[in-house]
Amino acid sequence: MRFISNILLTSLVVIAGNSVTAQETGSDNITESDRLKITAIEMLMSAPAERALPLVARVLSANHSDAVKSRALFILSQIELPEAQTLLLETARNGSPELKLHAIRMIGIGGDTDTLAALADLYKNGDRDIKASVLRAYLIADDSGAVHAVAANATSDEEFEAAVQTLSAMGATKELRQLGDRGAASASLIRAYAISEDLEALNKLVLDESNPETQLQAIQGIGIIGGDEANASLMEIYRGAGREEIRKAALHGMLVAGHEEGVVELFRASQDATEKRELLHLLMNMDSDAALDIISATLESDQ
Repeated sequence: MRFISNILLTSLVVIAGNSVTAQETGSDNITESDRLKITAIEMLMSAPAERALPLVARVLSANHSDAVKSRALFILSQIELPEAQTLLLETARNGSPELKLHAIRMIGIGGDTDTLAALADLYKNGDRDIKASVLRAYLIADDSGAVHAVAANATSDEEFEAAVQTLSAMGATKELRQLGDRGAASASLIRAYAISEDLEALNKLVLDESNPETQLQAIQGIGIIGGDEANASLMEIYRGAGREEIRKAALHGMLVAGHEEGVVELFRASQDATEKRELLHLLMNMDSDAALDIISATLESDQ
């Protein structure tokens, strides 16, 4: 058992326990009797694993409230014994609706490899709440491989998007790229590339002309990333654009990224009056001081 000593341990119980119990077990209405039982369960954190496990198992099999059993599940997640993992998984499969979700979360906190692997069947056969809870457990355990498997085998756009969002939150660049390599590029995946600042993946999508809509979304993602490298990509995309919608998307990306220096550079290099007007409008929309300087210089040249 990962017994962390006393003060830190008690804090961990309060944070992990209260954050879930109030939301998932209706613990706003906990009785004084239950509060005493919960305190007793919390004290097991400093007990030897072999002594704590039978007591926790007894709590789970007895006629206690879900609030009490939820705390027992947290203790189980901290016990490094196979029997503890078995009890967690059994509760995740056969507990009350609230305890199922809580047990799945505790499996994520515990991080046991075999128990996490067993969640795949729960996900496959579970309802929306179960699926969401399993993804959260994978996120807590930083199991990006399991989330990638969910995305790769998703049977609906909703499932795929939820898994991609989880991978994005994990910063799982490799797994997100693998999904793109399988031809699974979608709006949710492109957003994930932007959130994880994977400029390389977005540039690759921009170069693929087989899906014009994906190209435009990827350019928007580059604008969201911003920064020197992204700005340089937007400039290159603009200058090499073979279609008007690509050029406009690159300009919008510069607006999102706040790359006014690039717009000024394009304005000064342009010999086309229509293009210069468009770029000047963009600078005004960016609330750029340079726009006023350009306006002043333009008026003077007209004189």
